[in-house]
Amino acid sequence: MATTPRAWQRMLSGRRLDLLDPTPMDIEIDDIAHGLAFVARWNGQTRGDFAYSVAEHSLLVETLYGRIEPRAPAKWRLAALLHDAPEYVIGDMISPVKAAVGPSYGALDERLTGAIHLRFGLPAALPKSVKRQIKRADRISAWMEATQIAGFSEAEATRFFGRFDAELTEGLDIVLRAPIQTRNAFTERHAALLAEMP
Repeated sequence: MATTPRAWQRMLSGRRLDLLDPTPMDIEIDDIAHGLAFVARWNGQTRGDFAYSVAEHSLLVETLYGRIEPRAPAKWRLAALLHDAPEYVIGDMISPVKAAVGPSYGALDERLTGAIHLRFGLPAALPKSVKRQIKRADRISAWMEATQIAGFSEAEATRFFGRFDAELTEGLDIVLRAPIQTRNAFTERHAALLAEMP
């Protein structure tokens, strides 16, 4: 007897998130923060006593976006913080794996992103200019991660992630800490940005 594969996940909040048809009502920030704090970037191939999590990466990207766009409203900084939020359920696939999986991964990511954005008062699809600057912050973060904890030389990281103004990273370092600490920092930053939104 054929059965339809299960396409939903039960969250710690008790929510049931349908991956094929996610709705904003199924999204909770505590689920996102918890999931992202336990998802390792670079497939866990980083130096240190703790994995470098997607939550920690997201905090750095939001900081970098704020340096790139210092006058950006809180809603776009929130979008930067949430730029990888779908990975709380679909994981962090490195670029070569995404390429191998093909366009279906992108479609799933887009559906989840839209639901997450709507849940927190953002447009389902971001303006292209905002998305471009968040991507720029994401690439700078990837360069920092690559050179500080993932074993890349600066020349190799620059070849993959590009060049940038060194002032954007001045005083910033990659932070490795326990997942619970990162989870709490992520939820606190999320709350602070929501409080700044009209």
